[in-house]
Amino acid sequence: MPELIDHAERISAAAYWELLLNLTKREVKGRYSQSFFGIAWAVAQPLATMAVFTLVFSRLAKMPSGGAPYPLFAFAALVPWFFFMNSVASGTMSLITYRNIVTKTYFPREIIPLAQVCSRLIDFAAAAGLYAILMLFYGVGLGVWALAAPAFFVLLLLFTIGFTFATSSANVFYRDVNPVVQIALQLWLYLTPVAYPLAAVPPRFKWLFVLNPLSAIVEGLRASLVFNRPPDLGLTLVSSLIALAVFAFAFAAFKKTDKYFADVI
Repeated sequence: MPELIDHAERISAAAYWELLLNLTKREVKGRYSQSFFGIAWAVAQPLATMAVFTLVFSRLAKMPSGGAPYPLFAFAALVPWFFFMNSVASGTMSLITYRNIVTKTYFPREIIPLAQVCSRLIDFAAAAGLYAILMLFYGVGLGVWALAAPAFFVLLLLFTIGFTFATSSANVFYRDVNPVVQIALQLWLYLTPVAYPLAAVPPRFKWLFVLNPLSAIVEGLRASLVFNRPPDLGLTLVSSLIALAVFAFAFAAFKKTDKYFADVI
């Protein structure tokens, strides 16, 4: 029986890149290849949630949206939120799902959860395209502060990848991590200013939202794309430091424990 080595052989970076692309393509094809509506499902989730939020929070609860059309206000936050949620939800189980290749050969294990995040970029692009259509529909144009939007997208990627590294590796050793993550994601939505502005949060609870990097991301994207105004620099700085810390800690912990994955799975 061949021995499983716990260190990388000398393989070119191009080979690992090809593996990442192949796993990403496999995830996308598996998700949409036998679906009648295909990629349309990528926009159905945020679109349906936007409709519910508009009815409940805008029409019934009269939640303020800063003068912007509420559907546009909500959808600007739902696009990054669902990218984060779906990436973490599928990424948490990714190492277990791909146990066959994890236990048979060595490669950088982080490629597997990273492929889950990359596969969700297709969903993000489709939802972002629908958001552009909504902007045209409501007659809202982009201003100079839209140039800040890519920075918040990078912050979203950094935090999403780091958090997915953490949950996927922890789930290898403790299988109840996955249901805990699923419940946490459902609650996390309401602890992120998606359906409401951060300004509506009472001051005594605002610190809790400041510690949530997704607050700065959704508020920053709204400020730059919907309102054409500068984002909150203090909030963005705090969230950037937290996201960077989460990524660095999660990646270090992942690399420290990945040599045990094959034995535990």
